[in-house]
Amino acid sequence: MKKYLNLFDFSQKVNYRTEILSGLTVALALVPEAIAFALIAGLSPLTGLYAAFVMGLVTSVLGGRPGMISGATGAVAVVIVALARDFGVEYVFAAVILAGILQVIAGMLRLGKLMRLVPHPVIFGFVNGLAIIIFMSQLDQFKNSDGTWLGGQTLWVFSGLVLFTMLVIWGLPKISRAVPASLVAILLVFGMVLGLGIDTRTIGDIASIKGGFPPFHIPVVPFTLETLQIIFPYAAIVAGVGLIESLLTLNIVDEITETRGRGNKEAVAQGTANILSGLFSGMGGCAMIGQSLINTSNGARARLSGIVASTMLLVFVIFGADLIERVPMAALTGLMIMVALGTFEWASLRTFRRMPKSDVLVMVLVTLVTVFLHNLALAVLVGVIIAALVFAWDNAKRIRARKYIDEEGVKHYEIYGPLFFGSVTLFNEKFDVLNDPEEVIIDFRESRVVDMSAIEALNKITERYEKVGKKVHLRHLSRDCRQLLQNADDIIEVNVLEDPTYKVVVDKL
Repeated sequence: MKKYLNLFDFSQKVNYRTEILSGLTVALALVPEAIAFALIAGLSPLTGLYAAFVMGLVTSVLGGRPGMISGATGAVAVVIVALARDFGVEYVFAAVILAGILQVIAGMLRLGKLMRLVPHPVIFGFVNGLAIIIFMSQLDQFKNSDGTWLGGQTLWVFSGLVLFTMLVIWGLPKISRAVPASLVAILLVFGMVLGLGIDTRTIGDIASIKGGFPPFHIPVVPFTLETLQIIFPYAAIVAGVGLIESLLTLNIVDEITETRGRGNKEAVAQGTANILSGLFSGMGGCAMIGQSLINTSNGARARLSGIVASTMLLVFVIFGADLIERVPMAALTGLMIMVALGTFEWASLRTFRRMPKSDVLVMVLVTLVTVFLHNLALAVLVGVIIAALVFAWDNAKRIRARKYIDEEGVKHYEIYGPLFFGSVTLFNEKFDVLNDPEEVIIDFRESRVVDMSAIEALNKITERYEKVGKKVHLRHLSRDCRQLLQNADDIIEVNVLEDPTYKVVVDKL
């Protein structure tokens, strides 16, 4: 029994009321999101709702970040829309299953640690871009079905309900935190609309959510190489986008809760959830930053809230569709706008003057790519690449050499700064081969030999000295540098002369 409690994080510290009420709030917020994303992908609303249920339940139980919410997402919907249009829903299910397998493999290979390579400006840009997307997506609720803006009394009523929802969510926590403010806001607006007979848009105006338990369904596709060629590109993108968004969301929730999640475990859980989502007629998905922030802002910290959210979502679909379809969209719109405002890193704007210009560029660029291309994986990839190039450029300029001749007539070059592909040109310019004395020492006490370009540079400089009959000693190479040189011995002949007091390229790790 104790192992069971530890597995689900149910301990004496869990606030069951907060977890259950927060889960109920998240479930209400998941309904229109899941429907909207399914429609974006050209699928039925139930396909999105089933995905939200399966993804949410599996990742809540098995995931590496308690309190984080997963479900059907726009990032996945955008990827699979072409597959659904050209080949049909059965191929979507197959691609989602394959994406899940790829994610499980990534988790087993412990690739979650690659998130360490994502710099903070990229995370800022990703979060800000996502906040803008969440906000802009809510503007559609202020439009008619033909795309024109609401007008007259309809606009005033809808806007008033949205502002009332936002006011309750903002103000109630200042009075009491006994009940999640977002749930109170939804219930108050729901009661006002029903009690006063206010005519406003509801969830039922978007689509019907009535259905049954997700049916187990093996995708009806030919199990051939041709099918694999069709679905693999979509599956790979879904897997990559899903992992990036999930692990970034995990990092954000880690910062909010001041705890540490397990990225590799979350990757395996996301993969398992996508496999089951495809088998149970779902469109797949990943972690949802909006719903995760709703959950954490309500005070939920354990797995119970996610389990309640996914379970209640299924209850809505099977038993409560008629009631849930009457929930005003204005309440959910106000909630999501508050989520967008809370998601945006306003502090990042205040640090513009204090941050390096390169970091500001990276942050702004990631935000723009996220907003205008709606491609989160591409945005993060672009940010990481630019940040890496800026880092390489900055370090390439930092290599220096202190030069002096000792009492024995030996010239010393004390190198400091990393020696890698970006700095080899400056490194080569430091030496005066023709005018140097007969013996030269290159000291790497404050430097590191990083890559093959650095090894080639050492090879070339020793060759230049050897051609004019002069001796070169490499001193104080770190253990990892010496190992790198030794590993390259079969590829490049590094002319390293032995230092009598410091062995070079002789030992193995």
